[in-house]
Amino acid sequence: MRTWWVTSALVVMLWAQGAVASTVLVVGDSISAGLGLETSQGWVNLLQKRLQTDGFDDKVVNASISGDTSAGGLARLPALLAEHKPSVVVIELGGNDGLRGQPPGQLQQNLAAMVDQAQKTGAKVLLLGMRLPPNYGERYNKAFAATFTEVAAQKQVPLVPFFLEGVGGVPELMQADGIHPAAGAQSKLLDNAWPALKPLL
Repeated sequence: MRTWWVTSALVVMLWAQGAVASTVLVVGDSISAGLGLETSQGWVNLLQKRLQTDGFDDKVVNASISGDTSAGGLARLPALLAEHKPSVVVIELGGNDGLRGQPPGQLQQNLAAMVDQAQKTGAKVLLLGMRLPPNYGERYNKAFAATFTEVAAQKQVPLVPFFLEGVGGVPELMQADGIHPAAGAQSKLLDNAWPALKPLL
């Protein structure tokens, strides 16, 4: 009888450890923080609902901060990994780096370092790429877009080349500022990320 109890307790402990590990951590900027929207409307919240609907027990932690850059995400990531122990890390950063005209090489280094940190904990990583408006110039835009492709190839992680595909530049799907997706675009953002994210769960 005692042996059975000990075995059962061990099973419960292992199950609990697995439950803790089943966390999806989203580290992003205003696009994932849902700037200008109710929390319930954002794509990250919709992701949690889709996981539940599709039978996944993963918990989603949204660690996105409006205005954050890749440098900010890199500085915050170690504490987030230690606290949440995610099995999957979704990185949605870089847009603010580009809008501020920061060197693409620095963005690439920061993203690569974030991927390295996450992978060292055993987490799988998904990179969500961004694009810039054409007024930033063709040369800078190409270098900016290439950072995501190069990091994904170097670190062998899945990439969504342009997270705002089908949303960016579509007036009815954007807020008045022309930068942040409206509530009606959030399900499209989730659809953009889902095919690359689902195999990691």
